[in-house]
Amino acid sequence: MSPKKSTIVRIFTWGERWAPAVATRIATRIWFRIPPPIPRDRLPALPPGAATALELRGRPLHVVTWGVGEPVYLVHGWGGRSEQLGGLVAPLVAAGHRVVCFDGPGHGTSPGPRSTTIPELADALRAVVAEHGRPHAVIAHSLGAAVTAHAVRNGLRPRALVLLAPTADPRRVLDHFVHRIGAGPRVRAGVERAVARRVGLPWEAFHVPSLHRSVPVPPTLVVHDADDREIGPEHGRAIADVWPGARLLQTEGLGHRRLLRDPGVIDEAVRFVADARSVRRPA
Repeated sequence: MSPKKSTIVRIFTWGERWAPAVATRIATRIWFRIPPPIPRDRLPALPPGAATALELRGRPLHVVTWGVGEPVYLVHGWGGRSEQLGGLVAPLVAAGHRVVCFDGPGHGTSPGPRSTTIPELADALRAVVAEHGRPHAVIAHSLGAAVTAHAVRNGLRPRALVLLAPTADPRRVLDHFVHRIGAGPRVRAGVERAVARRVGLPWEAFHVPSLHRSVPVPPTLVVHDADDREIGPEHGRAIADVWPGARLLQTEGLGHRRLLRDPGVIDEAVRFVADARSVRRPA
């Protein structure tokens, strides 16, 4: 979207000045709206696995598992789907793990509402964990990292985390969102208030770098690409700089999604998860 030419930008620029309340309501709806699903045929197919039946609030969740052993959960990001993380499945199974992958409500193959929130997606992760067992590790991409952090804040205790291009601070994402739609400070403040009302929590509750102050965090590998234009590398650095025991792997030229298919990134993630077998689970 060109900040200077799009109709959306012109509408929100006008709304910021003349009708901020209306512009705020529209912007809030866009903020929560799940992007159209990535067509399955644009991604490599997942290897054959065992589909399991699981319901969350009366709607089925698409869950697939592979292998045996302590489970490793794969968590996609906003508007994503499980196939994006498919490159991790075979190496994790070969390393002796059971891999559990799912599509969040309204994402991929799972039906659901057209809008959702981090707590609702974290509820889905906890429901899958309740069905398939305590996690040895969680590997999460983009907003899936904030979803996983929210689950950790509320009791999830993996031995290891791998955060790929993680969203660390939703307020930074809001800044980017407001800039892209052409709005300004009045609409931004309105969206901030509206989001807090809907989720029932302050924005600080979703600030991933601060998580270690309230609960113990497991050893964590953060992978972020220097050329990520969707979620900038400062997000990954903000987590790795303050979480005890966290390690940052910075890549170049892979962007936000190609790092999910990069053999080097996959090798590092699988090795980190395997090395965590001897790690004591956080209390």
